[in-house]
Amino acid sequence: MSTFQISEGMEVTLNFAIKMSDGKLVDSNFETKPATFTVGDGNLLGGFEEVLMGLKAGDEGNFTLTPEKAFGQSNPNNVQSFKKDQFADDMELQPGLMISFADANNAELPGVVKSVLENEVIVDFNHPLAGETLDFQVKIIDVKPSQVTEA
Repeated sequence: MSTFQISEGMEVTLNFAIKMSDGKLVDSNFETKPATFTVGDGNLLGGFEEVLMGLKAGDEGNFTLTPEKAFGQSNPNNVQSFKKDQFADDMELQPGLMISFADANNAELPGVVKSVLENEVIVDFNHPLAGETLDFQVKIIDVKPSQVTEA
């Protein structure tokens, strides 16, 4: 087992679980294959990486992440209203339905239907976990220098 500590550029293999503050499980890989990522590569949000700094193989931890450290606060500007006739007639519009939109750069932008009114549809483009305090449980399996080389 390595004795390296987690820091910028290190390759980390871990098991994790993310839960809502009420205990509802959002995601976990404790029952499956551990995840491997390089600290700072953008695969893990900064707030999640921040709490891992200094840990080493064999360490376990439970961390509470505020919305600011996780997926941010819900932004009311990200809730948009669309005319109902902008959607296909055969689309079953209902709260909770996730719809893929294209942004100004033609990139995919998922939105969740919040409500369906007589002539309009309210869509929330915030991350589904925005505004949520999350519990982040980790078990560090391995920490080693990254094999990534700069081109």
